[in-house]
Amino acid sequence: MPTCDLYNLQKKKVGTLKLQDHIFGAPVKTHLFHEVTTWQLATRRRGTASTKERASVRGGGHKPWRQKGTGRARAGTSRSPLWRGGGTIFGPHPRDYGYPLPKKVRKAALRSALSLRYQEGKLLLIEDFPAPEIKTKAFVEAMEGLGIKHALIVIDGENVNLERSARNVPGVKVLRHNGLNIFDILKYEHLVIVKPAIEKIEERLKA
Repeated sequence: MPTCDLYNLQKKKVGTLKLQDHIFGAPVKTHLFHEVTTWQLATRRRGTASTKERASVRGGGHKPWRQKGTGRARAGTSRSPLWRGGGTIFGPHPRDYGYPLPKKVRKAALRSALSLRYQEGKLLLIEDFPAPEIKTKAFVEAMEGLGIKHALIVIDGENVNLERSARNVPGVKVLRHNGLNIFDILKYEHLVIVKPAIEKIEERLKA
């Protein structure tokens, strides 16, 4: 069973924590990272691009010129896709780019990502991350105390003061445990998790 040191905000060891083997000691499957990240980015797409086809363009109800005798090509409407101001052929329309992905695959990918950060030594467990007020300077000083600049911080629930304090700090993101995802874990170099969030993560990813 993997164990991890527990620190405070001054980077002083205050204890150790046993982690569940099937979550933090799982085999790293990189192909799942690609599969789940692709799915995640696809579901984030807004899909609001829209164009007008020939039937939707205003005007063009009359025939521009008679069928024969002008020496020009036949034309039935000035809103033909071949004309300027005409409709668009096979243009994009609002759609949902998301597609279903099995929950088992998503959970397996999260286990692999957490195991990867543990194996790399870039998983840091802290006892607590107190934020008595919204103060970016205090948050930056706390991160300097931990010796980390680029990190994803996972908390156990709503913490408005901490979330707003970190909002404008580049290279750092505060995320609630229920929003933990592959894209953010892989995006940030370090993974910082507060102790109360560990139990909730393990409960979420239990076999």
